[in-house]
Amino acid sequence: MVGFKTGFVTLKFLEDEREFNYDDNSEKGPARWGKIRHEWSICNNGSLQSPIDLLDDRVDVVSDLGKLQGNYRACNATLKNRGHDMMLKWHADAGYIPINGTQYTVRQCHWHSPSEHTINGKQFDLEVHLVHDSPNGSIAVIGILYKFGKPDPFLTRMKDYLEDLSDSSKEEKVIGMVDPKQIKTVSTKYYRYIGSLTTPPCTQNVLWTLVGEVRTVSKEQVKFLRKAVHDESETNARPIQQINRRSVKLYKPSTQDQN
Repeated sequence: MVGFKTGFVTLKFLEDEREFNYDDNSEKGPARWGKIRHEWSICNNGSLQSPIDLLDDRVDVVSDLGKLQGNYRACNATLKNRGHDMMLKWHADAGYIPINGTQYTVRQCHWHSPSEHTINGKQFDLEVHLVHDSPNGSIAVIGILYKFGKPDPFLTRMKDYLEDLSDSSKEEKVIGMVDPKQIKTVSTKYYRYIGSLTTPPCTQNVLWTLVGEVRTVSKEQVKFLRKAVHDESETNARPIQQINRRSVKLYKPSTQDQN
């Protein structure tokens, strides 16, 4: 586990995910994550767990949340095979995204296939999570959904590094300067709700923002992400969790904002 100091809290990310898996029939599967370690118990008994289904009937459409405007910059990064996903980790300050007056610094991103979040019950082919934290220890994740189509430009840039990890026993590869802006978080609409990390320790009170515009990714790129991990699994998506009366907002700019 690696930690980032964030005020009074250290945000911990698993560096090695081999203690759990995504096989429903396994003793290490999603339904049993909370029993593997005591500090993971919230995975089973938490009431604010992610991912969820973003159902139209549950969504409040609003226009006062403000546009997503990331203030990112290029920073040295490493691509790491954590056991079930590929994580791109920035080593210093790669910029931030402001939400409700708080600056959330981007720390890492990783990919899930198929998507973890769904929209009206529809699952997509890939989902990337950009994990951020703030000086007071709060966590914010930006999620982007993808469907099969044209290749994703950012994953195209990562291809050679993914190939190096796929064809060797190495678990990480130093990439050099990577700008989070290349992932293109900008969107005219997005979903916002309070949830959790989708992997152990399933930390709650995470501020989720799901980009409302679905991007495209090629089948080959998704297959390559899974191949590079070497876990012999075709998926790494946590099942949908109960919403438990949580508020889900869908930001759409007003007509005046668009002019």
